[in-house]
Amino acid sequence: MTEGQRRTRRKFSAEFKRDAVELVLTGGKSVAEAARDLGIYDSTLGNWVKQARIDRGQQEGLSTEERARLKELEQENAKLRMERDLLKRAHEPSG
Repeated sequence: MTEGQRRTRRKFSAEFKRDAVELVLTGGKSVAEAARDLGIYDSTLGNWVKQARIDRGQQEGLSTEERARLKELEQENAKLRMERDLLKRAHEPSG
């Protein structure tokens, strides 16, 4: 890859991710071995496996649903802050 070029981010279906995770969790393959077989990065598959363990209650952390809700609340919070700031400015005496 030359300077200035960016790698295209690949999108994987939920089914592909689920099957890849199962290769590790129930198929007896290591993350590195399964990732190599699937042609994906170890770190990508490792993240999917970690999240699957969290979602299954096998590891501490935010579940996928909790992450989605947190993102939604953060977006709502940002919108409300912006609206509040606009209302504050609208009610300031002009000088």
